[in-house]
Amino acid sequence: MHTDLVAALDIGGTKIAGALVDGGGRIRLRAQRPTPAHEGAETVMAAVGAVVAELSATPLWGRISAVGIGSAGPVDASAGTVSPVNVPGWRDFPLVSRVGRLCGGLPVRLVGDGVAMTAAEHWQGAARGYGNALCLVVSTGVGGGLVLGGRLHPGPTGNAGHLGHISVDLDGDPCPCGARGCVERIASGPNIARRALEGGWRPGPDGDTSAAAVAEAAVAGDPVALASFERAAQALAAGIAATATLVEIEIAVIGGGVAGAGEVLFTPLRRSLREYATLSFVRRLTVAPALTGTDAGLVGAAAAALLGRPGGTVASGPPVVGSLP
Repeated sequence: MHTDLVAALDIGGTKIAGALVDGGGRIRLRAQRPTPAHEGAETVMAAVGAVVAELSATPLWGRISAVGIGSAGPVDASAGTVSPVNVPGWRDFPLVSRVGRLCGGLPVRLVGDGVAMTAAEHWQGAARGYGNALCLVVSTGVGGGLVLGGRLHPGPTGNAGHLGHISVDLDGDPCPCGARGCVERIASGPNIARRALEGGWRPGPDGDTSAAAVAEAAVAGDPVALASFERAAQALAAGIAATATLVEIEIAVIGGGVAGAGEVLFTPLRRSLREYATLSFVRRLTVAPALTGTDAGLVGAAAAALLGRPGGTVASGPPVVGSLP
């Protein structure tokens, strides 16, 4: 039997996506369900189970050798548990063991969603060829991951590079994580929209109050929408500059739904970064949009699964993982 495929799960506050992925990072089959983020633990797990059931119903499932999970964090890869800030029903939830049972005992590897996106971007995206990189997922939350010395650096629990919960406003709003003024509390999609609404922005006739709608208003020149993205960009720049100062990253790659705003986000981000990244060894820091798009979490989770197997490798790119938990 050929075992040339892995299963990948990308679990976030908005959706639970799954795919069967080959060793070159190509998605062969996909499935998706909405995340019942404000329901109980078993309801959320049932949505994961529905995605796995759809994937396992195909004959391709017989070629699966491992499962990779990229989850909103924090995660504890060493314990196999997840406690996503935006999924309050899951606290220390034993996701690895539960998915392992659903998948018939296949080996399961867990990483944070930011680490998964980083693996994808270093394997096939904008961070390919860089020895030191920070990659961010700016969406319902803000996750991140690091490449140091040419290798993915997930840290002991799989959360290294989680820039979203660095405080950049000491007297800022309380964050669901328990701190104040976190990057996520300012720069995530829901918080961009919240701040715009609080500032007087009003949606169009369709009533869309998402960050994407705010981005459209900003493109049209709405000053409140522009100000909300400016503030988000400033928070991201402060976090990126702090990270660059600590570990001398060469590139910051930004992905996730909010990055889809394009220059509405990237123009003020680059401008703010010049104000924060002022030391000589961080001034050349490059900021780039992610290239792996909405599939970054799945491709990165697949990379974790591929590299977690004995002798595991990934095709079409340099090694991306030093030591996964």
